[in-house]
Parts: sequence; structure tokens; C-alpha cells
Amino acid sequence: MPDSLDQQAQHLYETGQYQEAIPLLEQMISNYSNSGDFIGEINSLVNLALVYQTLGDLDQAKETLSQSLTKLYKLDNTTEHQQLQAQILEVQGQVYLSLGQGEKALSTWQQTSAIYQDIGDLTKLTESQIYQVQALRVLGLYNQATKTLTQIQETIQDQPDSQLKSTALQYLGDVLRRVGKFKESQAILQQSLAIAENLRDQTLIADNLLSLGNTARLKGDTAEAIDFYQRVVLESPLADLKIQGQLNQLSIVIAQQEWSQARELLPAIENTLTKLSPSKTAINARINLAKTLLKPTTSQLTSPKELATYLADAIKLARNLGDKRAEAEALGNLGTLYEYNQRLDEAQDLTEKALLIAQEIQAPDLAYQWQWQLGRILNLKQDKKNANAAYAQSVQTLQSIRSDLVAISSDLQFEFRESVEPVYRELVALLLEPNASQENLKQARDVIESLQLAELDNFFRDACLDAKPVNIDEIDPNAAIFYTIILPDRLEVIVTLPGQPLRQITTNLPQTEIEQQLASVKINITSPWRVLRKDNLQTIHDWLIGSIETELAKSNIRTLVFIPDGALRDLPMSVLYDGEDHLIEKYSIAVAPSLQLIDSQANVRQNVSVLSAGVTEVRPHRPQLGALPGVKVELENIKAQVPSLILLNESFTESNFNTEVNTSSYKVVHLATHGEFSSVAEETFLLTWDDVINLNELNTLIRTDQKQENPIELLVLSACQTAKGDSRAALGLAGIAVRGGARSTLASLWTVDDLATTELMTRFYQRLATGKVTKAEALRLAQQELLQSEAFNHPLYWSAFILLGNWL
Repeated sequence: MPDSLDQQAQHLYETGQYQEAIPLLEQMISNYSNSGDFIGEINSLVNLALVYQTLGDLDQAKETLSQSLTKLYKLDNTTEHQQLQAQILEVQGQVYLSLGQGEKALSTWQQTSAIYQDIGDLTKLTESQIYQVQALRVLGLYNQATKTLTQIQETIQDQPDSQLKSTALQYLGDVLRRVGKFKESQAILQQSLAIAENLRDQTLIADNLLSLGNTARLKGDTAEAIDFYQRVVLESPLADLKIQGQLNQLSIVIAQQEWSQARELLPAIENTLTKLSPSKTAINARINLAKTLLKPTTSQLTSPKELATYLADAIKLARNLGDKRAEAEALGNLGTLYEYNQRLDEAQDLTEKALLIAQEIQAPDLAYQWQWQLGRILNLKQDKKNANAAYAQSVQTLQSIRSDLVAISSDLQFEFRESVEPVYRELVALLLEPNASQENLKQARDVIESLQLAELDNFFRDACLDAKPVNIDEIDPNAAIFYTIILPDRLEVIVTLPGQPLRQITTNLPQTEIEQQLASVKINITSPWRVLRKDNLQTIHDWLIGSIETELAKSNIRTLVFIPDGALRDLPMSVLYDGEDHLIEKYSIAVAPSLQLIDSQANVRQNVSVLSAGVTEVRPHRPQLGALPGVKVELENIKAQVPSLILLNESFTESNFNTEVNTSSYKVVHLATHGEFSSVAEETFLLTWDDVINLNELNTLIRTDQKQENPIELLVLSACQTAKGDSRAALGLAGIAVRGGARSTLASLWTVDDLATTELMTRFYQRLATGKVTKAEALRLAQQELLQSEAFNHPLYWSAFILLGNWL
């Protein structure tokens, strides 16, 4: 009897009919218990716990696992005992993961791996390593996930084709996609697909085709993505996979505004929906369809009534299956629909219900969305106080899941910008009303700091930044900090002066106008053949500084530190003009990605020594990057000012550089070579003689001593630039500054004339070598000398270099 019950329960589980599987499993547990079959009873308890975990009833799952462990202790310690223990731990890991406890899930699955290793079960060992990868992905630790999967790949490479081998390769392909390695992802997924086709496993084939479609889509090859999704629809035996292929196609054609194609797809999607058995997939499909169609542009495709029906069906299904998470998601999206249609009371009611469930089941990734939605709705209802509170809770939730957030928002590059960034910006917009209170200004400043950290986390695909609150008065009593934030209808600046109340400067202009002005200034200062329009430079000066100039003088401010936002990151503040002087003629200037990331210790200025390295010739591995003949002179001039070791051309290899950094205690590392800062960490690189060093490798090379007892004072990148046409490329520059393991970074926003760079660097080191000025002051004096010279007085030559991080 238990056998047939077992098969029935398994069938119900595999078809997503979880609620129906519960009484069968309970019956089996009772039967095994009555016949004294401990092993059968433990197996059934583990399966029941898995069903509860899948349904999101985690308390019940934990209780059931605890019963199975109690039974386990009554068995002798045999291989069978170990296998059962590993099965229990496997499900326990799933429960931890569902609770958002990635670290606990990871250590639990490491235990299961150890057991399978011990009993020599290679298949189960590989499975448990794949589970570990799930945890690493949720923790945002993609490098580690890739390493683990590469090890698995090596282990199974020579084994015969199997479902497990294909699954492991598919996982690796998915992880590589998440870290932006699209070519590698595609190659591995093609390998996995070939195995699945060899095995004639239709489900595995469709799974791989979906993954290949997702990779092609992120690579920007939408035609290829659609081909893969169409193959899923044609070849998948399961409606579950078919619907995913159809929905992915729909979201592409809607993004491309191909309305007739979208209209053709909708009846086929409706048809597949009717074939889905009541399951998690059936609920998610309805929610995804509604979300895809819940955009202001798609009103021509469907009516609010149809969307409400999809979501109402999803809610009903979720309740029948006891799937709390799906219920919270469907309720929240129904709230979004009512919000769009200005039915605010109903929208609020649904959102509050969704939020309550999300908090009950400890799903912070949903909770922050509904807190944000509640904030928007309350704001529309003119309830500013409660709107602020809801937004603040949303930001707090986002901060509590920094590491999970990387995993949530890295699948699509723009997801962060659509579903995370606006929460921070909208809260700042609410807080910074005209004449905002000190309390609101402080809160807004903290939110800007948090946004900067979240952007860098998203850039690195890794929540590893160690942020700590910093008091400016303690760092430098002669510095003023300018927090800038570009909002849709205005530019806001919060100024922190030592020992004084915060100041607010507001410029009421649409974002498009602000960005156009910044873009035209950038073109003007990087084009020496154009007449330099100082009125434009004065406009931006007035936006940021104009109204508090007298305050700066009164407070004896000598350094201005900017925490810039958006397009302001692409502009060197040194170039701003007050009607008589450029800013650099009055103040030393520094930039910080976030004040919390500043290593605030005062710099010891004595005995500066430099490790310098450079490449002067065109290299075959990056032939598009021209020669840099001035580099040799630049490095020799520096050596004339301060004790230096030079690694030039053939001697500047990654391994040589690594050896020198690790065996010597240089205060300054100076790299005069081509490099590019991009908005993608993997595409931010520096050229060496034999290869390129990307951002993560640079971090590994320089930050050898994890405690950083003797951090490098200054990392100078003298021939690099921000990637053209990449609106967030300055993030790559901030990324190097934060990750390079140096207290400060000096780098250029664009490629600077060889001769001008040599002049600037020689003068910079002359000043630094005296041991009497700060790094920011040394840069200011060097830039000022170029500005006053005839040959290099255009901003193109002297303003490109900016100092990031500690300015002392």
C-alpha cells in the first residue's frame, strides 16, 4: 500500500499539487509508524517538510524536520543513517534559503556535501554542491558560485552524459549570465543543451533553451532570444515551460513596442494558461502576464478588467494551494493596478494586505516593494507623514537585504534602475520639500549615502562594501561636503559644514534640462577647438555653490568634497567658474562615492615611495588602443621627484606587478597605461604588457593583506578614461577607487594629451614629495600651474584628473 501512496504523492508533488500531496504523506507517515519502519517514516517526513517549504509554510516545515531528526537519533550510525541525515539537511537548507538565511543554508549544504563525500556518493555530492551554488547566488557571492560550479564542471566533465551533468552546466551558464559573462554563459549552455538533446530529455532541452534565450536577451540579441523562446514553445512537452517561453517573448515584443505581434501572442498565452494544472507555475504565469501588461504603454492591448481577472485567479489559486508568497505577490500587483487607475482606497487596502503576508512569511524582497507602493499611494492621497514612514521602511528593508538584493536585481541590468533606485530617489524628493527641517535633511543625506552604496553593490554584483558612518568634523574641520541628487523636477544639494546646521540648495529645473546642460558642458571642456563658454560653467557653479559662497569663506573652508549623482559624476568640479575664477583656483577638490567608504585616517606624508608601471606600445591583445610614448618620460620624471621602482613594457606583467606589490611597502602605486571604466565591473580594466587586469583582479593583486594594515595611500591611473557612451561609466571609476585597496585614487575622466599628463604628474609629485600638503592640495597646485601655462590652459588638459576618496 505505501508504495502506491508514495507514487501518488510523488506525482502530485511533481505536478505542483502540493496541498493534495499532504494528506497522502501524512497517511504514509502513520502507516510506517504503525509498522515500526523508521526509515520509511523519516523519508516521508522529509518529503512532507519539502512540500511545506515549497508552499511557504516554513514553521510547519521546521516542525516536520525536527520530528524526522528525533526519529533519526533512534537509528544506529550506519551508512543509511548518514544518507537520511543528509536528506534532512538538504531540506533544512531549502528552509533556511526560503527564510532569506543564505549563510545558514550554505553551511547546512556544506555539511551534506561532507557526508556524501564521506560515503562516496558522487552524484549526491554534486547535487549538494549545486545547492550550495543557490545559496551563494542569493548571498550575491557570484565569484564563489562560479568557482564552485567550475569545480563541479571539472569533476563531471569526463563522466558519461547524464541529467545531473546537464543541470550542473545549466546552472553554471545561468551564474555566468548573472555576472555579465554572456559569451561564456552561451558556450556552457550550448554544451548543456547538447547533452540534453543526446539524452532526448525534452524537459531538460526546454529548460536549456529558456536559459539560452535569457542570455541572448541580456546580450542584446533579441532576435536570437525570441528564436530560443519559440523553440521552447514548440518543443516543450510541459505547459509549465511553454508558458515561460511565451511570456518571455511577450515581454520582448512589448519592450520593442511591436503591438501587432503582442496581440498575436496573447490568445496563445490564454490557451496555455487553461492547460496549466493548479500549481506554483500557474500562479506565477498569471502574475507575470499581469505585470508585463501593467505598464502605461500597454493599455491598448488589454483592459484593467482583464488584468484584474488574471490577478484574482492567481490569488484564488494561491489560497487554494496555501502559497502565501504568491498570494502576497498577486495582491500587491492588484494594488498596483488600482493605483494606476486612481482607485486609491482599494489600492491601499490590497497593498497593506500584501505587505502583511510578506512580513509574516519573512519575504523582505516582496515587503520592500509593497512598502514602496504604500508610500506612493499615501503620497497621492496627500498623507505626507505616513508616506514618508512607508518609504523609510522600504529603504530600511532594502538595507537589511543588501546581499540578497544583488541577486534580485542582477538578472536584468535595468531592474535595479526600475525597482530599487527609485525607492531612494522618491524618498529624498519627499524629504526635501522647500525649507526642509534639519531632521529631514539629515535623513535625506543618509538616504543618498545608502543609494550610493546600493549602486556600487549592484555594480560589483557583490555586497561586500564595508560601510561605517563618518563624522566630517573628525576627518577635516576645513572641508565642506556637497551631496547632490538629480530628481525628475529639480536638483537638490545638501551641504555639510563642520559644526553647523545642514544647508539645502534647490534648483527647480526638469531633469532633462539639467542633464542637457551637463552634457553640453562636458563637450565644451573636452573640445579644445571650441570657444570655452564660461557662462555654462558659471550656471552649474551657481546650482551647486552659488548661494553659500560667503558661508564657505566665513567657515574657513579649504576643501570641497562632492558626492555626485548621475551625470554630475562625469564632470570635474574643478572646472566650475564663479565669474572670475575656476573653482580649483580657490579650493582643493575631492570626490567620494560615499562618505561612509572613506578611510578617514590622516595620511602620513613622510617617506613617499612609488611603484610605477606603464606600457608605451600598442599591444596585440588590445590593438585598438594607441601607443603612449610619453609614459616613459612621465615615469622617469616621477622617479626624479620621489624614490620609485619602474616596471615598463615587458617588465609590466601581472605576475611581476603582483610580486612587487606583495613584497614591498610602496605608499603610492602609479599605473600609466590604457584602461577603461565601464558601468559593468567585468569591462573595467587596465592594460598590461601581456594581458588586461580587470577590477576584481586588481582588487586581489593590491589587497593581498585583507586587514590592510598598511593600505596603499594613493593609486594613480594616468591614461585611463570613462567609457564613451556609457551613462554610468563613472561607476567603474568609483568602483576602482573603492575596491583598489587604496585610501585615495587619482584618475582621469577622459584621455589626456601625453605631454600635459606628464607635466601635471611631475608637478603633482613635486608637491607631494614636500610632505607639507594634502593630496587634494598637491593636485590643486599642479592643475593651477597648467591652467596658468600658455600651452595647457584649456580645461581639456588640466581638469580631467579627479581625486577620489581620502583627500588628506
